[in-house]
Amino acid sequence: MTEQGSLVFVHAHPDDEALFTAAAIRRYVDQGRRVVLVTCTDGRLGLDDRIRAGNDPRHKASAVAVTRAGELAASVALLGVSRHVALGYRDSGLTGWSQASDPASFVNADVAAVARTLASIFDEERAEVVVTYDENGYYGHPDHIQAHVVTRLAIEASPSVARLYYPVTPRTLLEQFVPQAESMGVALPLWIIDAGVGVDASAVAVTIDAGDLADLKRASIAAHASQVDNADLVTMDDELFRLALGSEYYQLGWSRSGGAGAADDFFGGAT
Repeated sequence: MTEQGSLVFVHAHPDDEALFTAAAIRRYVDQGRRVVLVTCTDGRLGLDDRIRAGNDPRHKASAVAVTRAGELAASVALLGVSRHVALGYRDSGLTGWSQASDPASFVNADVAAVARTLASIFDEERAEVVVTYDENGYYGHPDHIQAHVVTRLAIEASPSVARLYYPVTPRTLLEQFVPQAESMGVALPLWIIDAGVGVDASAVAVTIDAGDLADLKRASIAAHASQVDNADLVTMDDELFRLALGSEYYQLGWSRSGGAGAADDFFGGAT
Protein backbone atom coordinates (compact mmCIF):
# COMPACT_ATOMS: atom_id res chain seq x y z
CA MET A 1 0.00 0.00 0.00
CA THR A 2 1.12 3.57 -0.65
CA GLU A 3 0.38 6.62 1.46
CA GLN A 4 -1.64 8.10 -1.40
CA GLY A 5 -5.24 7.08 -1.81
CA SER A 6 -5.90 4.85 -4.78
CA LEU A 7 -8.03 5.24 -7.89
CA VAL A 8 -10.66 2.55 -8.57
CA PHE A 9 -12.52 2.07 -11.86
CA VAL A 10 -15.77 0.07 -11.75
CA HIS A 11 -16.70 -1.21 -15.20
CA ALA A 12 -19.44 -3.51 -16.42
CA HIS A 13 -17.75 -5.57 -19.15
CA PRO A 14 -14.39 -6.51 -20.61
CA ASP A 15 -13.41 -3.71 -23.07
CA ASP A 16 -15.20 -0.92 -21.17
CA GLU A 17 -11.93 -0.09 -19.44
CA ALA A 18 -10.32 0.41 -22.84
CA LEU A 19 -13.10 2.34 -24.55
CA PHE A 20 -13.99 4.74 -21.78
CA THR A 21 -11.03 5.15 -19.44
CA ALA A 22 -7.78 3.72 -20.83
CA ALA A 23 -5.99 7.06 -20.91
CA ALA A 24 -6.95 8.00 -17.34
CA ILE A 25 -5.91 4.57 -16.09
CA ARG A 26 -2.48 4.79 -17.66
CA ARG A 27 -2.00 8.47 -16.79
CA TYR A 28 -2.28 7.71 -13.08
CA VAL A 29 -0.30 4.48 -13.34
CA ASP A 30 2.52 6.51 -14.87
CA GLN A 31 2.26 8.98 -12.00
CA GLY A 32 2.80 6.17 -9.51
CA ARG A 33 -0.76 6.12 -8.25
CA ARG A 34 -2.22 2.73 -7.30
CA VAL A 35 -4.95 1.99 -9.87
CA VAL A 36 -7.50 -0.79 -9.42
CA LEU A 37 -9.96 -2.09 -12.02
CA VAL A 38 -13.18 -3.89 -11.09
CA THR A 39 -15.03 -5.70 -13.89
CA CYS A 40 -18.56 -6.72 -12.92
CA THR A 41 -19.48 -9.20 -15.67
CA ASP A 42 -17.81 -11.77 -17.88
CA GLY A 43 -19.05 -10.18 -21.11
CA ARG A 44 -20.43 -13.49 -22.34
CA LEU A 45 -23.12 -11.82 -24.46
CA GLY A 46 -20.64 -10.01 -26.64
CA LEU A 47 -20.11 -11.04 -30.25
CA ASP A 48 -19.03 -14.65 -30.78
CA ASP A 49 -16.59 -16.02 -33.35
CA ARG A 50 -19.33 -16.00 -35.99
CA ILE A 51 -20.15 -12.36 -35.21
CA ARG A 52 -23.43 -13.40 -33.62
CA ALA A 53 -24.93 -11.17 -30.94
CA GLY A 54 -25.75 -12.53 -27.52
CA ASN A 55 -29.49 -12.76 -28.21
CA ASP A 56 -28.95 -15.12 -31.17
CA PRO A 57 -30.00 -18.66 -30.12
CA ARG A 58 -26.85 -20.03 -31.80
CA HIS A 59 -24.58 -17.71 -29.80
CA LYS A 60 -21.67 -19.39 -27.97
CA ALA A 61 -21.87 -17.58 -24.64
CA SER A 62 -19.45 -19.75 -22.65
CA ALA A 63 -16.79 -19.60 -25.36
CA VAL A 64 -17.18 -15.84 -25.59
CA ALA A 65 -16.64 -15.50 -21.83
CA VAL A 66 -13.37 -17.43 -22.08
CA THR A 67 -12.17 -15.40 -25.06
CA ARG A 68 -13.02 -12.11 -23.44
CA ALA A 69 -11.25 -13.04 -20.20
CA GLY A 70 -8.05 -13.50 -22.19
CA GLU A 71 -8.54 -10.24 -24.05
CA LEU A 72 -9.17 -8.39 -20.80
CA ALA A 73 -5.99 -9.81 -19.30
CA ALA A 74 -4.05 -8.48 -22.30
CA SER A 75 -5.62 -5.03 -21.97
CA VAL A 76 -4.98 -4.94 -18.21
CA ALA A 77 -1.33 -5.79 -18.83
CA LEU A 78 -1.02 -2.98 -21.38
CA LEU A 79 -2.59 -0.46 -19.04
CA GLY A 80 -0.48 -1.54 -16.08
CA VAL A 81 -3.20 -1.59 -13.43
CA SER A 82 -2.06 -2.60 -9.97
CA ARG A 83 -4.96 -4.98 -9.33
CA HIS A 84 -7.87 -6.35 -11.34
CA VAL A 85 -10.94 -7.80 -9.62
CA ALA A 86 -13.48 -9.76 -11.69
CA LEU A 87 -16.77 -10.00 -9.81
CA GLY A 88 -17.87 -12.79 -12.16
CA TYR A 89 -21.52 -11.98 -12.81
CA ARG A 90 -23.04 -12.95 -16.13
CA ASP A 91 -23.53 -10.32 -18.80
CA SER A 92 -27.20 -9.28 -18.78
CA GLY A 93 -27.37 -8.23 -22.43
CA LEU A 94 -29.05 -5.22 -23.95
CA THR A 95 -32.48 -3.93 -22.94
CA GLY A 96 -35.17 -6.49 -23.74
CA TRP A 97 -32.90 -9.50 -24.12
CA SER A 98 -34.19 -12.69 -22.48
CA GLN A 99 -30.85 -13.32 -20.74
CA ALA A 100 -31.73 -10.56 -18.29
CA SER A 101 -34.02 -13.10 -16.59
CA ASP A 102 -31.06 -15.34 -15.73
CA PRO A 103 -30.64 -15.24 -11.92
CA ALA A 104 -26.85 -15.16 -12.45
CA SER A 105 -27.03 -12.02 -14.60
CA PHE A 106 -25.66 -8.85 -13.09
CA VAL A 107 -28.99 -7.02 -13.23
CA ASN A 108 -30.42 -9.65 -10.87
CA ALA A 109 -27.58 -9.47 -8.37
CA ASP A 110 -28.32 -8.53 -4.78
CA VAL A 111 -27.53 -4.81 -4.90
CA ALA A 112 -26.66 -4.55 -1.23
CA ALA A 113 -24.35 -7.58 -1.43
CA VAL A 114 -22.50 -6.24 -4.48
CA ALA A 115 -22.19 -2.85 -2.80
CA ARG A 116 -20.67 -4.49 0.28
CA THR A 117 -18.13 -6.26 -1.92
CA LEU A 118 -17.20 -3.01 -3.63
CA ALA A 119 -17.04 -1.16 -0.33
CA SER A 120 -14.63 -3.76 1.01
CA ILE A 121 -12.43 -3.25 -2.05
CA PHE A 122 -12.57 0.52 -1.64
CA ASP A 123 -11.65 0.20 2.03
CA GLU A 124 -8.87 -2.30 1.39
CA GLU A 125 -7.39 -0.09 -1.33
CA ARG A 126 -7.96 3.17 0.52
CA ALA A 127 -9.78 4.41 -2.56
CA GLU A 128 -9.80 8.19 -2.77
CA VAL A 129 -11.39 8.50 -6.21
CA VAL A 130 -13.82 6.11 -7.91
CA VAL A 131 -14.89 6.16 -11.56
CA THR A 132 -17.99 4.45 -12.96
CA TYR A 133 -20.94 5.33 -15.24
CA ASP A 134 -23.68 7.89 -14.70
CA GLU A 135 -27.28 6.97 -13.87
CA ASN A 136 -27.97 6.25 -17.57
CA GLY A 137 -24.97 3.95 -17.83
CA TYR A 138 -23.47 6.28 -20.47
CA TYR A 139 -25.71 4.80 -23.18
CA GLY A 140 -28.44 2.92 -21.37
CA HIS A 141 -26.90 -0.54 -21.05
CA PRO A 142 -28.58 -2.34 -18.09
CA ASP A 143 -25.25 -3.61 -16.72
CA HIS A 144 -23.77 -0.11 -16.82
CA ILE A 145 -26.77 1.24 -14.94
CA GLN A 146 -26.42 -1.54 -12.36
CA ALA A 147 -22.73 -0.66 -11.96
CA HIS A 148 -23.77 2.90 -11.22
CA VAL A 149 -26.33 1.79 -8.63
CA VAL A 150 -24.01 -0.51 -6.70
CA THR A 151 -21.10 1.91 -6.82
CA ARG A 152 -23.16 4.79 -5.46
CA LEU A 153 -24.30 2.59 -2.60
CA ALA A 154 -20.75 1.36 -1.94
CA ILE A 155 -19.18 4.81 -1.64
CA GLU A 156 -21.69 5.75 1.05
CA ALA A 157 -20.13 3.01 3.19
CA SER A 158 -16.52 3.83 2.27
CA PRO A 159 -15.13 6.77 4.24
CA SER A 160 -11.92 6.98 2.22
CA VAL A 161 -13.72 7.86 -1.03
CA ALA A 162 -13.67 11.60 -1.64
CA ARG A 163 -14.97 11.84 -5.22
CA LEU A 164 -16.88 9.90 -7.84
CA TYR A 165 -16.54 10.64 -11.56
CA TYR A 166 -18.43 9.51 -14.67
CA PRO A 167 -16.97 9.29 -18.20
CA VAL A 168 -18.98 11.52 -20.55
CA THR A 169 -18.73 12.94 -24.05
CA PRO A 170 -19.31 16.63 -24.79
CA ARG A 171 -22.14 17.35 -27.19
CA THR A 172 -19.89 19.42 -29.42
CA LEU A 173 -17.48 16.51 -29.86
CA LEU A 174 -20.26 14.11 -30.94
CA GLU A 175 -21.65 16.73 -33.32
CA GLN A 176 -18.23 16.98 -34.94
CA PHE A 177 -17.10 13.37 -34.85
CA VAL A 178 -20.20 11.38 -35.86
CA PRO A 179 -20.82 13.11 -39.24
CA GLN A 180 -17.14 12.92 -40.11
CA ALA A 181 -16.95 9.24 -39.22
CA GLU A 182 -20.08 8.40 -41.18
CA SER A 183 -18.88 10.35 -44.22
CA MET A 184 -15.67 8.30 -44.12
CA GLY A 185 -17.55 4.99 -43.91
CA VAL A 186 -16.60 4.26 -40.31
CA ALA A 187 -18.98 1.75 -38.73
CA LEU A 188 -19.89 3.13 -35.32
CA PRO A 189 -20.68 0.85 -32.36
CA LEU A 190 -23.87 1.06 -30.30
CA TRP A 191 -22.15 2.77 -27.39
CA ILE A 192 -21.60 5.75 -29.67
CA ILE A 193 -24.81 5.53 -31.70
CA ASP A 194 -26.96 5.23 -28.57
CA ALA A 195 -25.00 7.75 -26.51
CA GLY A 196 -27.58 10.44 -27.21
CA VAL A 197 -26.52 14.02 -27.65
CA GLY A 198 -23.75 14.01 -25.07
CA VAL A 199 -23.40 16.53 -22.26
CA ASP A 200 -23.02 20.27 -22.25
CA ALA A 201 -19.41 21.37 -21.94
CA SER A 202 -20.22 22.93 -18.58
CA ALA A 203 -20.87 19.43 -17.17
CA VAL A 204 -17.26 18.35 -17.77
CA ALA A 205 -15.26 18.65 -14.56
CA VAL A 206 -12.02 16.91 -15.58
CA THR A 207 -10.42 16.46 -18.99
CA ILE A 208 -7.62 13.93 -19.36
CA ASP A 209 -5.51 14.74 -22.41
CA ALA A 210 -4.74 11.39 -24.01
CA GLY A 211 -2.70 12.79 -26.86
CA ASP A 212 0.53 11.06 -25.87
CA LEU A 213 -1.41 7.93 -24.90
CA ALA A 214 -3.46 7.60 -28.08
CA ASP A 215 -1.42 4.65 -29.37
CA LEU A 216 -1.75 2.89 -26.03
CA LYS A 217 -5.50 3.49 -25.96
CA ARG A 218 -5.80 2.16 -29.50
CA ALA A 219 -3.81 -0.94 -28.51
CA SER A 220 -5.99 -1.48 -25.45
CA ILE A 221 -9.13 -1.37 -27.59
CA ALA A 222 -7.47 -3.62 -30.17
CA ALA A 223 -6.73 -6.19 -27.45
CA HIS A 224 -10.48 -6.88 -27.40
CA ALA A 225 -10.33 -8.11 -30.98
CA SER A 226 -13.35 -10.42 -30.75
CA GLN A 227 -15.65 -7.41 -30.42
CA VAL A 228 -15.47 -6.39 -34.04
CA ASP A 229 -18.13 -3.71 -33.65
CA ASN A 230 -15.26 -1.54 -32.37
CA ALA A 231 -12.86 -2.58 -35.14
CA ASP A 232 -13.32 0.57 -37.21
CA LEU A 233 -12.38 2.69 -34.20
CA VAL A 234 -9.02 0.91 -34.13
CA THR A 235 -8.36 1.25 -37.87
CA MET A 236 -9.69 4.76 -38.53
CA ASP A 237 -7.06 7.38 -39.33
CA ASP A 238 -5.06 9.05 -36.58
CA GLU A 239 -6.75 12.44 -36.91
CA LEU A 240 -10.24 10.99 -36.50
CA PHE A 241 -9.12 8.71 -33.67
CA ARG A 242 -7.61 11.62 -31.78
CA LEU A 243 -10.75 13.69 -32.33
CA ALA A 244 -12.98 10.99 -30.85
CA LEU A 245 -10.70 9.40 -28.29
CA GLY A 246 -7.73 11.74 -27.93
CA SER A 247 -9.14 13.15 -24.71
CA GLU A 248 -11.31 11.66 -21.98
CA TYR A 249 -13.97 13.75 -20.29
CA TYR A 250 -15.36 13.21 -16.81
CA GLN A 251 -18.32 14.62 -14.92
CA LEU A 252 -18.22 14.94 -11.16
CA GLY A 253 -20.90 12.57 -9.90
CA TRP A 254 -20.39 13.04 -6.18
CA SER A 255 -17.97 14.67 -3.76
CA ARG A 256 -17.77 14.15 -0.03
CA SER A 257 -16.79 17.79 0.46
CA GLY A 258 -18.91 19.17 -2.37
CA GLY A 259 -15.80 20.27 -4.28
CA ALA A 260 -14.42 19.09 -7.61
CA GLY A 261 -10.83 18.34 -8.50
CA ALA A 262 -8.63 20.37 -10.79
CA ALA A 263 -9.71 20.63 -14.43
CA ASP A 264 -7.09 18.08 -15.45
CA ASP A 265 -6.74 15.96 -12.31
CA PHE A 266 -9.16 13.77 -10.35
CA PHE A 267 -7.12 14.35 -7.20
CA GLY A 268 -6.36 18.04 -7.61
CA GLY A 269 -7.78 20.86 -5.51
CA ALA A 270 -9.03 20.82 -1.95
CA THR A 271 -10.97 17.81 -0.77
